[in-house]
Amino acid sequence: MIGRAVVLLSGGLDSATVAAIAKSEGYDIYALSFDYAQRHRIELESAKRVAEYLNVKEHLVIKFDLRQIGGSALTSDIEVPKNLNSSSIPVTYVPARNTIFLSFALAWAEALGVGDIFIGANAVDYSGYPDCRPEYLNAYENMANLATKAAVEGQMKFRVRAPLLNLTKAEIIKKGLELGLDYSLTWSCYDPQQTDDIGLSPCGKCDSCRFRIKGFQAAGVNDPLSNR
Repeated sequence: MIGRAVVLLSGGLDSATVAAIAKSEGYDIYALSFDYAQRHRIELESAKRVAEYLNVKEHLVIKFDLRQIGGSALTSDIEVPKNLNSSSIPVTYVPARNTIFLSFALAWAEALGVGDIFIGANAVDYSGYPDCRPEYLNAYENMANLATKAAVEGQMKFRVRAPLLNLTKAEIIKKGLELGLDYSLTWSCYDPQQTDDIGLSPCGKCDSCRFRIKGFQAAGVNDPLSNR
């Protein structure tokens, strides 16, 4: 019997790779994306394309406005830092974002009767966000099994799956390519730039762009978005 899984799908490189991994493991994918009034809403177009490419069972997009809370360059009028070299958590961190996203995923998983939740968290080539660390994901999984009717009544145990957690960006890209993933469908940039000829282009300088560029270079392959 093919299993089912809820997969958080932002449209970025990591989440697309995780969705491809889940599919390769035989799961029917229930993809979950969020329109939270983020600066880079173009990623939702990528999420839709990736979902269609992977032939997911269902793609749900939930809309809410984190600009009402703010506190991040992605959800308020704060400049996205470029060429940043700092050990501190950058202002592109969105307060409690993964907790919010995982909570929606958990609710949907419980309603569907699904135990596996996939997330593209990575603790190697990333910006140091606290909600991408293994101890956070373990704590969330423990909470999920304390806070849900399905788990408390013994119907299922929830698992938060983060298969990219300890991989470099290059290793992630190679894995996706092995699985036949088309990275031209994805989007990474936090600060899309408007151009006259081709519409929105990656800025190439934000953290997300830099990790992507570094990853493709280290993997020895061309980024299909490099000419945008």
